[in-house]
Amino acid sequence: MNLSDTVSNELPPGNDEGTDDGASDGAGKPHPLHRRLKSFVKRGGRTTEGQARAFSELGPLYLVPYKPEPLDLTAAFGGRAGPTVLEIGFGMGEATAHIATVLPDTNFFCCEVHEPGVGALLKRIGEQSLSNIRICAHDAVDVLDHMLQPGTLAGVHVFFPDPWHKKRHNKRRLIQPGFVTKLAQHLRPGGYIHCATDWQPYAEQMLEVLSGEPMLHNTAEGYAPKPEYRPLTKFENRGIKLGHGVWDLVFERTA
Repeated sequence: MNLSDTVSNELPPGNDEGTDDGASDGAGKPHPLHRRLKSFVKRGGRTTEGQARAFSELGPLYLVPYKPEPLDLTAAFGGRAGPTVLEIGFGMGEATAHIATVLPDTNFFCCEVHEPGVGALLKRIGEQSLSNIRICAHDAVDVLDHMLQPGTLAGVHVFFPDPWHKKRHNKRRLIQPGFVTKLAQHLRPGGYIHCATDWQPYAEQMLEVLSGEPMLHNTAEGYAPKPEYRPLTKFENRGIKLGHGVWDLVFERTA
């Protein structure tokens, strides 16, 4: 079982075989079932009373509304200058809050559309007095295309995206060449992409795709040791006890 099903490409329900970018309806028009790349799949879930309270009390301070215009990152973080890391799909925010605590001089701009997860991270922000997190509850692809400027990010975190286990669903995976190019373009020289997965076939695809991006180079010979800032989640610990593997990949933007 995947540790966190928070990040993936989305194809419409019922379209299990997927479609190619050039799919058409036979009349030269894009097939009506074909949709562009997205960084998420909408999931169900109930927002708790505490999460709802966090939305009300902390949302105005830490939620950044999506606007299709360039974002002033320093202003978004209340005047906090410093390196900014984009996190795509943080689930319930446990790892995000931990990393923000151990890297207090780094700003974390986090995209997640799962409402209970957004509420949970807001709640952690309040409980732990974290000032270096901002949340945009919107598709990360749109955020990259319209809000974040090329060459501005110190890093990108993509932890345990949906692996789409079945072969016919593999094209729904987030880590694809076009998306990795988009991420690399938004990194400053020396910036990094850190991906982690508990599904070996996806790890192999990630390694192939990241290695094929000319703007990036691998910081390790193959898979990387787990960086100290990334915590072991309870699900990961459980998987390790059962003999399951976890693979980290850390690639840096070349000058």
